[in-house]
Amino acid sequence: MRIVLLNDSFPPVIDGVANVVVNYATILTRHGHQVVVATPDVPGAKDDYPFPVVRYTSLNTTKLVGYRAGYPFSAPALGELKDFKPDIIHSHCPVASNLLGRTLREQTGAPLIFTYHTKFDIDIRTAVKGRLLQNELITALVKNIQASDEVWTVSHGAGENLRSIGYQGVYSVMDNGVDMPQQRADQKEIDAISRRYGLREDQPVFLFAGRLRWYKGIRHIIEGLARAQKAGADFRMIFVGDGSDREAIEKLCRQAYIDSRCVFVGAVQDRELLRAFYSRADLFLFPSTFDTNGIVVREAAACGLGALLVRGSCAAEGVTDGQNGLLIEENGEDLCRQVLFACKNLDAVRQIGHNAQRQLYLSWEDAVSRAESRYADIAAQYAVAQRKPRRDLIPLVADWVGAVNYMRDISTQVIDLLR
Repeated sequence: MRIVLLNDSFPPVIDGVANVVVNYATILTRHGHQVVVATPDVPGAKDDYPFPVVRYTSLNTTKLVGYRAGYPFSAPALGELKDFKPDIIHSHCPVASNLLGRTLREQTGAPLIFTYHTKFDIDIRTAVKGRLLQNELITALVKNIQASDEVWTVSHGAGENLRSIGYQGVYSVMDNGVDMPQQRADQKEIDAISRRYGLREDQPVFLFAGRLRWYKGIRHIIEGLARAQKAGADFRMIFVGDGSDREAIEKLCRQAYIDSRCVFVGAVQDRELLRAFYSRADLFLFPSTFDTNGIVVREAAACGLGALLVRGSCAAEGVTDGQNGLLIEENGEDLCRQVLFACKNLDAVRQIGHNAQRQLYLSWEDAVSRAESRYADIAAQYAVAQRKPRRDLIPLVADWVGAVNYMRDISTQVIDLLR
C-alpha cells in the first residue's frame, strides 16, 4: 500500500505522538509498504529516515502551545503528496494535519483515517484566552475530526473524552505500542546513572518522564513527595523531560523543600539512555488524567517498572491496583500514601514492576500490524467503490476560513507573548 502519515509534531520535536508516527512509518516501511510522512517545517530538521518526509510551511507558536503551527494548504506539499497517489491517508492530529488530509482526500479520493491521541480541549483551554474563542476552536476541531472516513482512539477513555466535546460518530480503539524491548537496560548504563546522580541502592528512586506541564499531575507529585518527606521518607525523584512549566515546577519543588531530593534531567532523545532511567527507578509516578494512553507507562513496563496512576484515568486502563501498578485518587495526599508504601515495601513494588512487564507490554510491531490489517480492509473497500476525488469542497473551504482565523488568533497571542 501507499500510505501518507500526517502529524503536527515530528522529530526534532519530541512527544508521544511524534514517537507514534516514527514507529508507524518505520515498521510499515519494513513491511514493504511505501510511506510518506508530512509535517510542519522545523528549522534545522534533518530527516535521515528510511522513508521520505515532506515538510510544509509553519509558524513558530512554540511559546504558546509547544509546537509550530503548520499551514496545511501548501501547494508544493500538496502537489508532492498528490503525485504519491496514496491508498491511505492517516492523520494523527486534528488541526493542520487533518485539514491537509482532507485537502489531499479531495484531490485523490483516498480514505482519511484519524487517530485521537490527545485531549485537545484541555490544550486549547490552556493555550487560548477567552471562553468564546475556546469553544469555537473546539467546535471547529470536532467538525474536522467528524469529516474523517474512520476515527480511531488510543483508549476507551480517549473515545469518551472525544464524545464529551461533541463528536457523534463511531470510533475504534487501536492501542499504541512501545519501541523498547521487553527487558531491562544494560546494567552498565544503569550503574552510570546511579554514579552520575548519586543514587544509593537502599534509597527508593521515583521517576517521571514526559512534558513538564502542570496538567500532567505534577502538582500532585510535588505535594505528595513533600508530605512523604515530612513523614520521614527517604527517596530521590528524577524528572526526565522538558516543557513550558519547567521553571515553575522547579520553583515549587524549592518552596516545598524537596529540591535537594529532585533531579531535573531535561529532554532525553537517546532511547537507550531513557531505558536506563526506567530500569534504575523503583516506581514511575504518572498521576496524569490528561493523557489518553500513556505510552510512557508501557515504556516503563517494558523495563520492569511499575507505575503509580490515577484510578479511572486513561493511562490506568488495564492496571490492577497492587498487581501490575499502584492506583490513587487524584490528590497529593493519596499519592503520599502510596509513596510511603513503596518506601517501606520495595520488594513488593519491584514485583509489581515485573508483573507490569508481563501483563502491560505491547510492542509496536504488534500494534502496527493490527493497524496494517485495518488499512488493507479500508483500502479494499474504497478500491471496490472505484475511488474518485471527493466533492467535499464547500465544507472544506469553510474550514479553511476557520483555519485562517485560527492562525490569526494564534499569531496575535504569540505577538502578545513576545512583547
